[in-house]
Amino acid sequence: MKIAQRLDNKSLAERSKVIRRHIIRMLARAGSGHPGSSLSTVELLVALYYNKLRHNPQLPAWPDRDRFILSKGHACPALYAILAELDYFPLEKLDTLRQFGSILQGHPCMKTTPGIEISGGSLGQGLSVGLGIALAAKLDKKNYRTYVMLGDGEIEEGQIWEAAMAASHYKADSLCAILDQNGLQIDGFIHEIMSSHPIPDKWRGFGWHVMEIDGHDFKAILNAYDEAEKVKGRPTIIVAKTVKGKGVSFMENQVDWHGKAPSKEEAERALAELK
Repeated sequence: MKIAQRLDNKSLAERSKVIRRHIIRMLARAGSGHPGSSLSTVELLVALYYNKLRHNPQLPAWPDRDRFILSKGHACPALYAILAELDYFPLEKLDTLRQFGSILQGHPCMKTTPGIEISGGSLGQGLSVGLGIALAAKLDKKNYRTYVMLGDGEIEEGQIWEAAMAASHYKADSLCAILDQNGLQIDGFIHEIMSSHPIPDKWRGFGWHVMEIDGHDFKAILNAYDEAEKVKGRPTIIVAKTVKGKGVSFMENQVDWHGKAPSKEEAERALAELK
C-alpha cells in the first residue's frame, strides 16, 4: 500500500505555494507560532510527502509505512498543512491551530494528530527516536525508511551527536536525516550564537553519507532522496541550504520572524506575494 502521486516539479511548486498560504493564514489566526522555520521547510516536505514517502492517509498506522519525524517541532504548521491537503484530517482543522482542545497543537502531538509519528517540542530528541525506529526495522526485517528533519540551531544539542555516532556504529542505512540549514535560530545567526560549521565535515567525521543541496530546488531534493535510498552500510544526511521565511519577502532571513505570528495586515501582504 503506497501513496505515490509523483508530481512534476511545476506541480510541486504550486503545492508549495498552497502550503505557504496555509501557514500564513494559520499563524495569523492563531496569533502565535513560528513562520520563519515553517516556511523554510516547505519544498523539502512537499517533495518528501508527494513524491517519495510511502504512506497512506486512510491508514496512518500502516505497519510498512515510511516514517517521518519532525525533530524541529516548532515548524509543524508546514507539516499540518501538508497532512491536511493529503486528507489525514479535514482542511478546516487548520483554522484551529493552537486553540484549546484542537488536534493541532503548537508542537506535534502523536496522541491527537493523525500522521504524527512522535510528539515534539524539546529540541535534539528526534534523531535518537528515528535511530530507534530504524534499528527496529532492521531487527524486524522490514524495509520501511525513516526520515528525520533537523534544524541547524537544533544540532547544537549534544544528544544529536550521540545519536549520530550510534547511527553510524550500527550502520543504520535506512535512516535519512534532513538538515534545514536556514542559518538562523531564535537569538540570531547560527555562526554568531553557537557555530556548528563546517557542518558537512562534522557529519562526515561521524561516518555519515553527506549530500549538500539547495533546499528549495525540487530536482536537487528528489535526486538526494533517491541517492539516500541507495546508500548501504551507513546513515545519510541531506544538508539543505534554505532561506528562513522563504516566499515572503519581508520575512526572509529576518530573525524577528522566528517565533512571531503576522498581524492581519502583514498576513494580507504575505498572501498577496504568494498568489
